[in-house]
Amino acid sequence: MNRNIEMTGANGLSRSSAERPWAILVLLTVGWLISFIDRTSLSSALADKSFVHEFALSSVERGWLGSAVFWSYAALQLPMGWVVDRYGVKWPYAICFALWCLAAAATGLSDSLTSLIVVRLLIGASEAIVLPASYRYIANHFDESRKGSATGIFSMGGKVGPAIGAAAAAWLIVAYSWKAMFVITGMLGMIWLIPWLIVVNNDFPSREQLAAAKRRALSVPLRNLLVSPVVWGGFIMTFSYSYFVFYCATWMPSYLVEQRGLTLMRSGLYTFASFICVAFVAVMAGWAADRIIARGRDALVVRKAFIVAGSIGGMTILFGAYAKSQEMALFWNVASLSLVGLTTANNLALSKLTLIPKPAIGLNTGLLTVSTSLAGGVSASLCGWLLHIGGSYTLPMVSVCVFLALGAVSAVGLMRREWAPKVNDETPA
Repeated sequence: MNRNIEMTGANGLSRSSAERPWAILVLLTVGWLISFIDRTSLSSALADKSFVHEFALSSVERGWLGSAVFWSYAALQLPMGWVVDRYGVKWPYAICFALWCLAAAATGLSDSLTSLIVVRLLIGASEAIVLPASYRYIANHFDESRKGSATGIFSMGGKVGPAIGAAAAAWLIVAYSWKAMFVITGMLGMIWLIPWLIVVNNDFPSREQLAAAKRRALSVPLRNLLVSPVVWGGFIMTFSYSYFVFYCATWMPSYLVEQRGLTLMRSGLYTFASFICVAFVAVMAGWAADRIIARGRDALVVRKAFIVAGSIGGMTILFGAYAKSQEMALFWNVASLSLVGLTTANNLALSKLTLIPKPAIGLNTGLLTVSTSLAGGVSASLCGWLLHIGGSYTLPMVSVCVFLALGAVSAVGLMRREWAPKVNDETPA
């Protein structure tokens, strides 16, 4: 049979067998990276005195502004999961990508706190497509012994994005201005659309395929997800892990400048180093877990072990809070985020792929990304409040440790095969 003819993929939609999943995975990773650059570039602006002075922002207002993107991001997750489960990945992703890049660039034109919040809400709403679409693609093209590696590579986008974003945004602010930084980072991202539109096959379904996709999606309705302890375990795990990551993405530059005396440029470089390290550890941990599973070990046990180890490693952030010297504080700042990378890929694979029926991958990813969004919003605003009442970053770091412990307990106690979401008989046509 000609390998270039169209075949039916795991989601029942037409795809070309000539499509290269690993190449598309890299493209998805870069898209995730760009979304984080546009989402977290604000953290560098919040550490810039001229930006804070222009809008007369208090610590609490900085927290609310930092959290705005996550509320709309959370609100659109389930609708976006519904869309990709039925209408495919390519075109929904392309449309939303263009919208968030334009909104990110428009941030540089804002002249009031209200307009800043509006464009941040638009960015969050458009970026809500990224994870449901990406995990739908991974579920369709990678088996269990490759899911850790695939999710590890994909997770790099969420780690390298803040790293590049923090360093590039800091440099652009110093070299030009915060207004120019937003316009440049927003518009440069549009280049990604060119290879996406050329390389990715059109998976928009025909009328018959759309009907089949709807029947499959109805076999695992939302209520089956909501009554599953596995889904709630994944929800708590994802919230706990994401709380730490978003604390670092939102507040790390300010912590390094205000409490540890670094310049804005040096704070961007240290933030860059921290996220590059966690990206590397995440890929290696996903690959290592896959190799162990390929040798016959229980995937559930292996991924849980990595999640617990990463959670414990992340708690070392508290050593940095009490460190007397700047050098040790910076060491634990980088080390804690790096060690939590042991959790990254295995948490993603376990909560979004391993125990989830394929017809519900998009919907479940949307549900769990609500957790990610809530973590971002809570982390930005709660840490701002804790900073306000405590006068230092110690209380925000304590809150990170509490949530990491909760995530580890949830992984051990709730992620069990017999508690996975149930699949109903497919609804007749």
